[in-house]
Amino acid sequence: MMVDFFLDNGGFIFGCAGAAVSVFMSGIGSARGCGLVGKAGTGVITEEPEKFGKALILQLLPGTQGLYGFIIGFLIATLKVGGNPPLNMMQGLYLLFTGLMCGMVQYRSAIYQGEVCTAGLQILAKNPDHNTKGLIFGAVVETYAILGFVAAIIMLFVTYPQ
Repeated sequence: MMVDFFLDNGGFIFGCAGAAVSVFMSGIGSARGCGLVGKAGTGVITEEPEKFGKALILQLLPGTQGLYGFIIGFLIATLKVGGNPPLNMMQGLYLLFTGLMCGMVQYRSAIYQGEVCTAGLQILAKNPDHNTKGLIFGAVVETYAILGFVAAIIMLFVTYPQ
């Protein structure tokens, strides 16, 4: 009885899990990355409150990964899981691994970007005229988040099994 239920609904279950994994892993990574920069940023603006805007930009960078993972989770849930005909087991597993790949890339890149942007706050604190260099260092990490996002888009729309 339980085996029949899983065989009949496994594609749907795995597809939903793929959407969830993409959203929650990227969200956790972004929260951690933004938290790292936010904690360090409070020290900078305590001494020089006028640097708040520049510190905030550095804090916002690791938040983009949460957005990328949310978009992939949304696409999986709305375009693939909710479609007709129902998903077969192979399609569901494919969506699970797409969400897992995207979520893992976004999770790690958000944390690494948070660490890089935290270091970028040192530039802001000591020499605000060179703050752009800290932003560029953070943007390099963003490149890999974008690659993970684009790979997930390709998996969903180009190589998705019919």
